[in-house]
Amino acid sequence: MFDIAGELHRWLTEGREFAVATVVSVGGSAPRGPGAALAVDRGGAAIGSVSGGCVEGAVYDLCAQALEDGETRVERFGYSDEEAFATGLTCGGVIDIMVSPVGVQAPVRPVLEAALSAVLRGGPGALARVVRGPAELLGRALFVHPDGSYEGGLGGAPELDRTAAGEAGALWGAGRAGTVAVGEDGTRCPGGLTLFVESSAPPPRMIVFGAVDFAAALVRAGKFLGYHVTVCDARPVFATGARFPEADEVVVDWPHRYLRGTGTDARTVLCVLTHDAKFDVPLLKAALGLPVAFVGAMGSRRTHADRERRLREAGVGERELARLRSPIGLDLGARTPEETALSIAAEIVATRRGGTGVPLTGSDTPIHHEERNAPAVA
Repeated sequence: MFDIAGELHRWLTEGREFAVATVVSVGGSAPRGPGAALAVDRGGAAIGSVSGGCVEGAVYDLCAQALEDGETRVERFGYSDEEAFATGLTCGGVIDIMVSPVGVQAPVRPVLEAALSAVLRGGPGALARVVRGPAELLGRALFVHPDGSYEGGLGGAPELDRTAAGEAGALWGAGRAGTVAVGEDGTRCPGGLTLFVESSAPPPRMIVFGAVDFAAALVRAGKFLGYHVTVCDARPVFATGARFPEADEVVVDWPHRYLRGTGTDARTVLCVLTHDAKFDVPLLKAALGLPVAFVGAMGSRRTHADRERRLREAGVGERELARLRSPIGLDLGARTPEETALSIAAEIVATRRGGTGVPLTGSDTPIHHEERNAPAVA
């Protein structure tokens, strides 16, 4: 639902009644992942998408039905020969979609408003909604803050709300959307309620070291992928906002010193484009010791071999060196800065999603993979 946060929040503040359909689970290949949403208001206006087109019409009708009868329901859409071009998924996947009405007096309304407001502010939190359990609890929600406090409730015992808040907070910490089971007695178990949890977290960081032409193109690619992008270079004549207007920040500092003093996490991507040993070696020594998602360095194969030798001499072990992506990027035959940025971005996505980088044509590899940098969801 967070993918349509701005428009949905506007509907809430305008006092509109609407129904929202959310993808809560996906099996096999599907166009949209968990959390994708479509909303329909009383006047028939629609925002968002749950499937890229193949089941939109049927889901739109379910939203209209929910507005009339006030019932929350979970429907499954999957591929079959008879339904392939009607309401089935021609891509061969299966998706479960929860459709919930949000009336003016609905208990879930203030919870959604709190969650969507947090998303629009860029604040963290997790929205948990009941997607499996007693009919009267379907669609009930709570919004969990980072400190463990929460708004709303699931309509059961306080112990259940506290347990649900704890489980939702754990998924928020992983930056994931997915389902989790909790028991009505407040313990986690497969036979109780099933919650769908959407996480609101700050965007992951991409730090580009080296204020070069290739960096300008990579900044644009990073922003396109949803990263908060920082450019860092020790040379003030090159590291300027005028040269990198699309970067979130431009820092003038020695790269290794900046990296040691700035915040990183398991989603952070580090791209070293400095191509200069006096910058590269201390920077990569620091980078390869951090639990970040990706460390890549630009340069020829000869440069890479020399860089590895220097890093070993600086005390970097083989395990750390194995994490280094160098020469950075996938083999696309790239030559221009834009093509090179595309090859780097492609490798970052492949690393994050567990992709192979091989053409899908003629291969039997899965189209969609689980992310490598986050734990699986129950």
